[in-house]
Parts: sequence; C-alpha cells; structure tokens
Amino acid sequence: MLEVSALRGGYGAVEVLRGIDLNIGAGEIVAVLGSNGAGKSTLNNTLCGLVPAFGGRVAFEGRDITRARHTDIVAAGLIQVPESRRVFPNLSVRENLELGSYRRGREHRARNMERVFSVFPRLEERTAQRAGTLSGGEQQMLAIGRALMAEPRLLILDEPSLGLSP
Repeated sequence: MLEVSALRGGYGAVEVLRGIDLNIGAGEIVAVLGSNGAGKSTLNNTLCGLVPAFGGRVAFEGRDITRARHTDIVAAGLIQVPESRRVFPNLSVRENLELGSYRRGREHRARNMERVFSVFPRLEERTAQRAGTLSGGEQQMLAIGRALMAEPRLLILDEPSLGLSP
C-alpha cells in the first residue's frame, strides 16, 4: 500500500530524514516512535506532500507520489491528521466534519457522519457547537473524525492521543 525507499527530506538546507525505508501493507497498523525532534512529523508531512522530499521515493498503491501535489495525494486516499488539532474554530462540529468529505459525494456524507458518530458519540452531542469552544480532547476527536469523513485508504495520525483522556 505504502512503499518508501531511501527517503530524504527536511526544511531548507537542514536534512531531517536520511535514508528512510518503510513498507506498509493494507490492514497494517504501524507506529513510528522517537523522541521530540527525531523527525516523525517531518516524515508524515513528507509522505503527504506537505514537505518536499530531497530524494528517495514514496509510492502509494503502486503510484509514485514523491513529487505529487498534496491535493492529489489526498484525492488518492492518503489522509493525515496533523500534530496540532487544526479545526476550524468558527465553524460548527457538523460543518468541520462536512469539510472532510468535500471530495466525496453527498450520498456518502450522511453515512460517513454516522460512522464518525459511532466512533466519537460526544461529537454527535455537539453537532451545532462551534469547534473552537470544544475541549482539547474533543477537538482532537473532531480532527480525526474529519479525516474519517474523507474515506481514507491510509490514515496517518500525528500524535493521535493528544488531549484525549484515558
């Protein structure tokens, strides 16, 4: 599903990723662990096209996406929930979730919304509430729920438990 070989990347002249090799098959759950500053978020952002690769190759479902635009990567079904919550604070919970399904037809929206509510029932209780008034944990649920609305083929979560209570 995702094949990474000899990936290099970073910011400006600073190389953060050096020779990363990774293969993720369909149905696998993979955790990337490391201390702060080790390059986990840079790896995620490079895989999703938000940070350009310096070298190497990234293939998603057999297609080379190393230099693809992030919008094309999203359209292919590779979705990321970034480290910070990044919800739209002035929009309602429902509106934030609907933004996650903008690339999918309306017929999928209601079904996907129900699926998100089954995973995060708290969001259903707060559909009309502005996202900016949610607790940190609820905003994290919303960010993950919005990603699920896109029907991802592969979901990359950066710090997924941030702000969630046990």
